[in-house]
Amino acid sequence: MGLSSFFKNLFGSAKETTTDLANEAEVKFEQAKEAAAPYIEKAETFAEETIAKAKEASEPILESAAEYAHKAKDIVSEYVEKASDSLSEVIDSVKEKTTETSDTTKTIVTETAADVTEKTETATDEIIDTIPPKE
Repeated sequence: MGLSSFFKNLFGSAKETTTDLANEAEVKFEQAKEAAAPYIEKAETFAEETIAKAKEASEPILESAAEYAHKAKDIVSEYVEKASDSLSEVIDSVKEKTTETSDTTKTIVTETAADVTEKTETATDEIIDTIPPKE
């Protein structure tokens, strides 16, 4: 039984040693946590202060950006109105020119048709005049 008790003592003491080490690690972890607590608080305070300073510093920039955005919107809307007016004028001008051209084209076509009809009648009369009467 010497060998059996040797293994029992060996594994039994290993188990005790492991338990002791785990307990000691837990104690050390708690001590480290307690020691780190002030540093964690300081880091949190520093982060909060830094965020507050960043917000404070960015406020005028954001207000200025909003002002410029409103100015840009006003300027752009002014040009949009001008462009819209100009576009309306161009459309009206094109309509007017198209109407004038259409009227002119109708007049020319009517005159040409009248000329062709008159010339055809004249040519027909001339041809009829050249035909000898039937006897």
